[in-house]
Amino acid sequence: MRDILFWFRNDLRLHDNEALLRAADLGRVLPVYVIDPSQFDETKFGYKKTGVYRAKFLLESLQDLKKNLQSKGSDLIIRIGDPAIELAKIAEERDVLYVLASKEVTQEETSLEFELSQNLKRLNIDMELIWQATLYHVRDLPFQIKFLPDVFTEFRKKMDKQSKVRPALPEPGKLKDISDIELGEIPHLKDLGFDEEDQSDSDFYKGGEKAGLERLQYFVWESQNIKTYKETRNGLLGNEFSSKLSAWISLGCVSPRKIYHEVRKFEKEVVKNESTYWVIFELIWRDYFHLVALKYGIRLFKRCGIQHDLIKDWRGDKDDYKKWMKGETGIPFVDANMRELNATGFMSNRGRQIVTSFFTKDLRLEWWWGAMYFESKLIDYDVCSNWGNWNYIAGIGNDPRPNRYFNISKQGEKYDPKAEYIKHWLPELKNVPAAVIHNFDKASESELEGYGLRPGKDYPKPMMQLP
Repeated sequence: MRDILFWFRNDLRLHDNEALLRAADLGRVLPVYVIDPSQFDETKFGYKKTGVYRAKFLLESLQDLKKNLQSKGSDLIIRIGDPAIELAKIAEERDVLYVLASKEVTQEETSLEFELSQNLKRLNIDMELIWQATLYHVRDLPFQIKFLPDVFTEFRKKMDKQSKVRPALPEPGKLKDISDIELGEIPHLKDLGFDEEDQSDSDFYKGGEKAGLERLQYFVWESQNIKTYKETRNGLLGNEFSSKLSAWISLGCVSPRKIYHEVRKFEKEVVKNESTYWVIFELIWRDYFHLVALKYGIRLFKRCGIQHDLIKDWRGDKDDYKKWMKGETGIPFVDANMRELNATGFMSNRGRQIVTSFFTKDLRLEWWWGAMYFESKLIDYDVCSNWGNWNYIAGIGNDPRPNRYFNISKQGEKYDPKAEYIKHWLPELKNVPAAVIHNFDKASESELEGYGLRPGKDYPKPMMQLP
């Protein structure tokens, strides 16, 4: 049997991997992952395009994938370099019959697909890309992509009524031995330019399919936290308020269809309520941003956004940008969320909305600077969801209310009434009452000094007074 090259991308799993199953049907699978050093380059702002938390999670996921492939009789081939060049090299050396991989939709990824196909064409090798990143298959949409509704609710209703989620596929059976090939080694963080000791304050996230499926099992069946998900999902502290599956979904360690069918099984065997549906609702949101990226292409990343809004004026103040990044704006709810992000690589959904709204609506900074920082820091970074959400909240995306504004005082009072979350990440405010913290920009220096806080020394003075 001829060799079939399988290129792992954001699908680092054996379950529900249609492209991998197809490769196994065609011949001996050569499973390859290429680490592209350009993904770890420094941006013009001095931080890496892919930060340490994402990098660590990726390396752990690759270790787990390697172990899972070994259990099937195969292994993982690792190369470091430009994927379009490295994959073509293997294809030529091994006289590969065919190349298979998952289909991506955004600019960098599709450009890479094109470059690889050109390199393979010269070798007379075909490549097939299979759609498997979303809950719904793109071929099952009840409309052409150019008619994708510009409002999420309309999209969700159409999908609920007119489309079905395909079954999750099983793992491949025994795979053929590849011990005659040089495998290469999974690098360490220091090989990618990181300090080994540069670790997260949280050890909750461990990369890989095994850890992701264990988390799914815990969330749905062991804790049954799924039963109250809708009520708790805006929580801020701990690991129980949310599914916390997003990091494993982002690298494809767990498939959206696997989650969907697990939820449906729970609804059948235990209980079906608004909370169980809300988990599926969130997966549909993820699908929506994926399809928005497919529909609008490069506009998702342009300054004028998918609305092609040339009127909005964004500020290029790098000092204000640095204060926001470091969590030193003097607006406690914003700073607490940014410090959690910097310390752990995670931020809650509620927190993301608040800091993004502050960045785009209050500071009016270049919105894409914020999206770039999230790309570097978020352990669960997903290109479509991240850039789609920044478009959305900046008022240049799919939000039907383009002037949507998050009142930070009210948000704090509602979601962190005792300021427990804020004080956890800003211990310097431990003696300040919650009511003062939530209106910190209105408090006088003498009042704050009465609580033992020296504004501008112990904690920054507010950058601005909020409306």
